[in-house]
Amino acid sequence: MDEVLGAVREVDWARLGGRTLCDSCLGRLFGKVGHGLTNEARGRAARAFADVRGGPCWVCAGLTSEYDELAALVARKLEPWEFDTFLIGSRVDPEIAAREEALWKELGVHGPEPLRAEANREIGKRVAAITSKEADFGHPDVVGIVDPAFGHVDVQVNPLFVRGRYRKLSREIPQTRWPCRACRGTGCGRCGGTGKMYATSVEEVVGAEVLKETGGQAFALHGMGREDIDARMLGRGRPFVFEVKEPRRRHVDLGPAVARINASGLVEVDGLAPARGSDVVAVKEDRAAKTYRVVFRMAPPVEGGKLKKEISVLVAQPIAQRTPSRVLHRRADTTRHRRVLAIDVASVDGDLAEVRVTAEAGTYVKELIHGDGGRTVPSLAAGLGVACEVLELDVLDVHDGG
Repeated sequence: MDEVLGAVREVDWARLGGRTLCDSCLGRLFGKVGHGLTNEARGRAARAFADVRGGPCWVCAGLTSEYDELAALVARKLEPWEFDTFLIGSRVDPEIAAREEALWKELGVHGPEPLRAEANREIGKRVAAITSKEADFGHPDVVGIVDPAFGHVDVQVNPLFVRGRYRKLSREIPQTRWPCRACRGTGCGRCGGTGKMYATSVEEVVGAEVLKETGGQAFALHGMGREDIDARMLGRGRPFVFEVKEPRRRHVDLGPAVARINASGLVEVDGLAPARGSDVVAVKEDRAAKTYRVVFRMAPPVEGGKLKKEISVLVAQPIAQRTPSRVLHRRADTTRHRRVLAIDVASVDGDLAEVRVTAEAGTYVKELIHGDGGRTVPSLAAGLGVACEVLELDVLDVHDGG
């Protein structure tokens, strides 16, 4: 308190010009001076040493006396949402902000606190007491944004994140919703009014069931890479983070949702565990190697010994891959350099062969086999001197260390 009173004595209060201040606005002039005091307590102490009249406050116009009412309003607005943590924001009238900044300049005070900061803190303290929830300045579940001028509160509900691994059992669905190329999702004759290129996706199969449990409004799947539509994702599955937007319920047992997903015949997921938004970045940036099963036809057929010899060549050197012709319509034409970490022949039966390929993230495995007209160098087809047609591709493992 001595530090505050020392700052009070340094101010030329004659410059106040007879304007009245409430205790909170008077104390906020020294809001960053001293510790463990409310601005209201600072103001009461300062008034004993400063020539400052009380009355209708020239700065806040009574706003500081409305904290209890505003906190109760926030608590009512948050009732429909299940949450553990919250944060308060506020929209202070620009005229109030201009008045307080002008006063700081006129009085030459050091260490004032803006009204917005006080309002957020004081309303937040009261909301915590009403709801028995905790304020979280980093990752709150919900944010209440108060507009005191209109007695209005906007509620921002932050997403719920869960993580797991999925297996895609179908060769006819993509990882995520694929908007129709013709209408870009609005619905047209080409897509039968659905706005989609495919009837469903891994994202939609998972999302439909998770929303039933959480009461969310929308969803998004963030995968550690993606497989082609005609490729299955098998083995342990592909790691992903699932984002539920505006969930009404956060403490849910997702076991029933997992059971329904696994009964779809299209997708399976292992248990879904809580995650954070930062996990989305981690899963997107992970560059895990992957192991594939590839079945292809050779024309003319090649005997197993020659096939094994040419496969060893692929492992011994880097692979230069120009953007595959099949995706040139949506990706830049660049050359990527990747390495094949291992390749093994599983079987050869006449003109059919099956191999297991482990390669760095971002390797186009189909093109590694058929060469894509020389856009992938070296390729198995070029080494064998025969045409290779990929018939089946499955992802067997994502080597993420999990």
